[in-house]
Order: sequence, then C-alpha cells, then structure tokens
Amino acid sequence: MRIAVLISGGVDSAVVVDTLFRQGHDLHLFYIRIGMDNGEGDCSAEEDIEMCSLIARKYGLPLKVVSLHEEYWDHVMAYTLRTVKDGLTPHPDMMCNKLIKFGFFEQRWGKDFDKTATGHYASIVEKDGKYFLATAADPVKDQTDFLAQISYDQLSHIMFPLGELPKAEVRSRAAEAKLPNASRKDSQGICFLGKIDYSDFIERHLGTKEGPVIEIETGKKIGTHKGYWFYTIGQRKGLGLSGGPWYVVKKNVRDNVIYVSNGFDTRRQYGREIPVEEMHWITESPFRDGSTCERIAFKTRHSPEFYDGTISIKKDGSCTVTSDSDIQGIAPGQFAIIYSPDRRLCLGSGMISVPATSRRHKKISTAHSKEALNDNGKI
Repeated sequence: MRIAVLISGGVDSAVVVDTLFRQGHDLHLFYIRIGMDNGEGDCSAEEDIEMCSLIARKYGLPLKVVSLHEEYWDHVMAYTLRTVKDGLTPHPDMMCNKLIKFGFFEQRWGKDFDKTATGHYASIVEKDGKYFLATAADPVKDQTDFLAQISYDQLSHIMFPLGELPKAEVRSRAAEAKLPNASRKDSQGICFLGKIDYSDFIERHLGTKEGPVIEIETGKKIGTHKGYWFYTIGQRKGLGLSGGPWYVVKKNVRDNVIYVSNGFDTRRQYGREIPVEEMHWITESPFRDGSTCERIAFKTRHSPEFYDGTISIKKDGSCTVTSDSDIQGIAPGQFAIIYSPDRRLCLGSGMISVPATSRRHKKISTAHSKEALNDNGKI
C-alpha cells in the first residue's frame, strides 16, 4: 500500500516507519509543523525535524514538512481558550486529533494515499463489514480516549501499527533496529506544544484576576486564587492551601470564586451521574431495537482504569451516564468516553455538561468541530 506516515521525531512513530517498511509498503513521511502563538519558531520542533530527517535517510524515504500553524491556532487553541474562559475543562488533544491530524492533514495530503498511519496506541477491528476503534494491547499507553471524537470516515482511512504492541516491545524494536531516537523520552503536555507550561500558556492569554477560595461546607474564605480559569473540578495540586488535602469542588465563573472541600474522602468530590451532551458515535451507537438504556464501560479522563455503568438517552438526544461506583472530580467540559461492556471497543464520546443554569456553554464548547468539519470529518 501507499501510506502517509505522520512522524513526530519520537520513538513510537519511528517504530511505525520501521514496521511498515519491513512489510514492504510504499511510505511517505510527513511532519506537521506548528509554530508558537507569537509566530516564532520552536527549538524543540527543530530537534524533532532533525530526528525525522535521520529516520527518513535511514530508510531512504521522502520526508515532507507541512504547516498547519494557522489551522491549529484558529481551531484547537481557540477552542481551548474559549472553553477555559467559560469555566470548563478543555480536551485539546482530542480536538487536535479530530481537527488537525485526521482533519486538515487528511483533507490536504492524506487523501492522496491508501492509508494514513500514526504512532497512536489504539487498534482498529472489522466487525460485520464495519470498522471499529478498539483499545490497545498496552492499557497504560492506550490512547483511544484521545481518538473518541474522530468520524467513521476518518477511522476508515487510518491505521495504528502499534496497537497490538506493549510500550516495552516498542522500545525493544527501536533498539534492535538501531533507530537514532530509540532512547528518546516520550513527549508530554499539550498536543504539538509539549514543552509549553500549561499554566504559563493560560496566563499569557487570559491573564490573572485574584478571587476568593471558599470552604464550601462553612462558607469561610480560606485563601485567594489568581483566576478561576487556572482550576478544574477535582484539582488538588497548586491550590497553595495548608492543612490539606483540599480539592476544587465547584466554581462560580461570574464572581470568580473557587470552592474547595477538605479531606481525601470528602463526598463533595464524588458523583455517580454524568450528564452528557451532543454524543458522538464513531461507528454506531450502543442502543439497539429502540432501547433507551444500555450497559457500558467508560472513562472520564486519560487513565488505564475503566468504570462500569449504564448510558441512557432522552428524546432530545442528550444522554446520562450512571456509574456503578463513585467517580472523583467530574469536570464539565471534559468528555465521557464510552466503551463496550467488555472494554474492547471505543464507541464514541460526549462532552460532560454543566448544570442547567449554564446551558450557554453548549454552543461555546462544541463550536470548534462545526466550524471546521462536517459530520463526515471533512473540512
């Protein structure tokens, strides 16, 4: 096959190149370049490109550096800042996959190839003539939660060669192939901007605004914070409060107030019902023969652990996920990722909604996808 391979300079995408090359495919390598928001270059990007060039030369393959700078800042980061400013918790990595890697890239370059391959830890299985997104063999590295907003058309054109490999095996193969980045550390942080400190990024764009920190049980002010947009529901670190642990349990966006509760077992930080709006199903929904409630497994954050529960759907299309066990830190703006009960198939996702008094968040939080893509994942 003629395959476009998205490489980053990291070990995972390099092993994808080695794997597909050994299988005899016609490979064309692409590096997506994203600059800083001030238009300046990024030293880490130059290092990445140099590493990608070494990989390309090792296998005698063409490498093309393509820019999606404006698209990234206009869609992914604009969505991130809008969401944070509105008091919600964004998921930029999920939108980066949907809109950039499998959105704009596919529209402009990927469409000219039989498949597009990446180093994501996920799998694709075929069942009854349909493709389904499936979890990776390595539960710790599994990234299906980052992919749960892609469309069926996007899924049908991509491949994940690392899906059946544990991370240790990937490292081992990199060493055996004598890849120049075999021992390079994995990147961390925001998609494409891994070395940027998230709090510094938010402060640069939204500034600071001092507000009170209130103990929710007593109504007593116990400290100050530098702006509600720096905090998310369930957050423990970075509060600067003594006598902890303290957890963020509520935010008043209008008045710039953060509410906290003390103790590891405070009931204020737990819940079982998760309202979800605008559910997105990748291949098909779990509801069968007119049913309105089905058993599922699900996640609410990037973690190896699953929760078991049910999902019910209302006439207006909104859903409620009900967990069998308590969930800590349910953060509006994040996504509920829905899996089959056996935890094998990732069925889709929906944004965790805010209380009914703040329904305006709906338009703000989902505008990113409708501005850039139609229902088929096309620009």
